[in-house]
Amino acid sequence: MSMFGKVKTADKSPAECNLVLLGVMGSGKSALTVKFLTKRFISEYDPFVEDIYSSEETVDQQPVTVRVMDTCDQDGPLNSERYLMWANAFLVVYSIDSMESFKGSQLYLQTLALHNKTFHPQTPIILLGNKLDMDRYRQVSQCDGEALASRFGCLFFEVSACLDFLSVQHVFYEAVRRARHGGGRGRLVPAICVSEDKALLSVPSFTTPCYKELPAPATAKLVTVKTSRALSKRRAATLTLLKGFKIF
Repeated sequence: MSMFGKVKTADKSPAECNLVLLGVMGSGKSALTVKFLTKRFISEYDPFVEDIYSSEETVDQQPVTVRVMDTCDQDGPLNSERYLMWANAFLVVYSIDSMESFKGSQLYLQTLALHNKTFHPQTPIILLGNKLDMDRYRQVSQCDGEALASRFGCLFFEVSACLDFLSVQHVFYEAVRRARHGGGRGRLVPAICVSEDKALLSVPSFTTPCYKELPAPATAKLVTVKTSRALSKRRAATLTLLKGFKIF
């Protein structure tokens, strides 16, 4: 078996990478997800619905099935067991025009750091400041974001879900790269989750939750959407949406 999980069988499935978006409600997780998948900005969606999406992508000339979980935590990271063991990489999102969302992102980073510390080796984390188009109303400085990312040993980006698609795509692709080039869990192999060996800084202790595999969303409505990749030389990607919302 190679690094990308290609087994000598008749069915050569591409590598798989599970990405989880975390953050308080209103930080723009759903908008970022749909921007990445369709190049579109959504203006309406149900913030109380948690969705999983799948898209065939090519990252650094390597095919990969990217699965994105757009989470809905109404009470913060209290019931995090459903995604902690499922993810190959995490994107912790906050809105630069909301200090409350920034404080909320710190709670998620603490939970992930505890998870990585408890289940060493670890899973890559990206801290993502969203709504860069709202810079005039900024409450969280870029320096604050960089300092928080440095404290937890993760990458940091600022983007806008309603503006440039390439910037958003770059962040998602960088998450795939981090998972791919890390050891263990970062290895992208079909239906297998292993681990990466990168240490994070210590954080205050929490009660260790019970972790389990994410169950298949059996009751989800399956919708297939084809999007055009005008800037890509490959064929249009096919997106599989579970319990999807309106796309404009």
